[in-house]
Amino acid sequence: MIVWLNGTHGAGKTTTSGLVQRLIPDSRVLDAEKVGETLMDITPGLPGTDNFQHWPPWRQLVVETARSVLDYTGGTLVMPMTVLVERYWREISAGLAHHGIPVRHFVLHADQDTLRARIAGDTVLGPNSPFRLKYLEPYAEAARTWLHGEAEVIDTTHLTPDQAAVRIAASLTSAAR
Repeated sequence: MIVWLNGTHGAGKTTTSGLVQRLIPDSRVLDAEKVGETLMDITPGLPGTDNFQHWPPWRQLVVETARSVLDYTGGTLVMPMTVLVERYWREISAGLAHHGIPVRHFVLHADQDTLRARIAGDTVLGPNSPFRLKYLEPYAEAARTWLHGEAEVIDTTHLTPDQAAVRIAASLTSAAR
């Protein structure tokens, strides 16, 4: 199974994914961003884009990487990755379904003020990362139009990453019963 943690930058996906992994037996974290980083390292580079998700090979390789890892290890993959383009989500989820891989899709949500405050205090990319800030509006649009209807929404506005992880694990446990 795959536990996909979606949401915009600053919602807590990376931190929460490691905590979720500790709560789910026989699970691993697979960050699909690493697939994008590999594609960005190709020389000469692939056609120019401002987001590696626009490259069709990224979406295909995310599916194939997840499938290959699960075939090799079994268990559960926890995948923290922002996907805000509905067509891309559909392509990825259809590819995983084609391989018979169940996906539990969660969106870590926080209100805009909370997201801006988290981005302002970001110690990874630095305060007020233009990269992270530019995805706030596309996230709000995706949340309003399709994303929140496709996933279980965990509002992290007033939750710690530990609390969000416990909610996700509890949701997985209750669904398994």
